[in-house]
Amino acid sequence: MPKQKLVIKVTAGADAPERCSQAFTVAAVAVASGVEVSLWLTGESSWFALPGRAEEFSLPHAAPLPDLIASVQAGGRITLCTQCATRRDITEQDVLEGVRIAGAQVFVQEIMADDVQALVY
Repeated sequence: MPKQKLVIKVTAGADAPERCSQAFTVAAVAVASGVEVSLWLTGESSWFALPGRAEEFSLPHAAPLPDLIASVQAGGRITLCTQCATRRDITEQDVLEGVRIAGAQVFVQEIMADDVQALVY
């Protein structure tokens, strides 16, 4: 049986900390559960593709964002939206190691594949 894949698009950042934290938490738990995870950073969450930005995020009673990102990176993939990166002047040289920049065509390919569940936060 093919391994199921979870694609999570997180649009929230520090502007909506609970929704943001939920997305990263679900992604990290899914990776820990053996699910193939693709986490997409869009909108305000785009800033978390940059070194040091996750350390600035704080939400009481939530796992630290840097730990969640490390968990996702250990067994999944993190992608920064091309347009979101461009609007914020973020380049491939700026992002955390292992973060790719890709656009809507790649996102659509991922979510339309067989055995894929997509979530948006």
